[in-house]
Amino acid sequence: MKPLISIGPIPIYFFGLMIAIGLIIAVYFFLKVAKQKGLNEDLLLNGVTYSFIGGIIGARIVYILIYNPAYYLSHPIEIFFISEGGLSIHGGLLGGLLVGYFYLKKHQIPIWQTLDIAAPAIILAQGISRIGCDVFGAPTNLPWGVEVNGQYLHPAQAYEFLLDYLLFGYLWLRLKKPSYEGQVFIHYLIGFMVIRGIVEFTRINPMVFGPFSVSHIMSLIGIIIGFVLIKYRKKQNTPIKEGPPITKKDYIGIIFFVLILMIISLFVYYSVY
Repeated sequence: MKPLISIGPIPIYFFGLMIAIGLIIAVYFFLKVAKQKGLNEDLLLNGVTYSFIGGIIGARIVYILIYNPAYYLSHPIEIFFISEGGLSIHGGLLGGLLVGYFYLKKHQIPIWQTLDIAAPAIILAQGISRIGCDVFGAPTNLPWGVEVNGQYLHPAQAYEFLLDYLLFGYLWLRLKKPSYEGQVFIHYLIGFMVIRGIVEFTRINPMVFGPFSVSHIMSLIGIIIGFVLIKYRKKQNTPIKEGPPITKKDYIGIIFFVLILMIISLFVYYSVY
């Protein structure tokens, strides 16, 4: 991970900074919408905190189990060296969602409604966080490649945060006019798994067969789960009452916001790397 500054013996990493910025912005959007929907902001803020911790733990566990279990069995103390890298986004989502689900259920907060509100915020946080991720792309001759140790690599993280922002724009508009509770979250799940599958072709990861990696398999499982959930929710849920139409102003506003996000993110990413 790329260090920025040190406060005494404690280094501040670029990735950690972008995670913090992404989380703060996402929580702001999440609580703003939750307040409009009449949900308890204090309870939800606590839930975000617990889910974030669960996400970090889940991301670490899945990374260790899938990518290098033998090494960590031989060096167990290094399990806790998260600052050196080694997190799985699929494990992070799983851990965070499990903790969030049980927290919402315990406090009797509407689960699907809350997940719908959280979906745009989650993908926004993921996109902003990716700006700080190390460059792990495959070698390329494309002019926008990033030079690492004398070799040009795909800016895979840039591909991902650009696609994440597009998904955020869609989910933000979808949240204004969903067809049923759970639709926005399920579309997030499927959309992000598709994004990970696309970006994975420009990264280097352990391959399962041909050009398909472990991450492709996990993304495929997520997509299948998403389509199963769509069928389940449509059977279990009464359609939501028709809301106000999405206006031209809504479209222009979110397009402008997404474009600004893309430009700023690309500037920061290439300035640092």
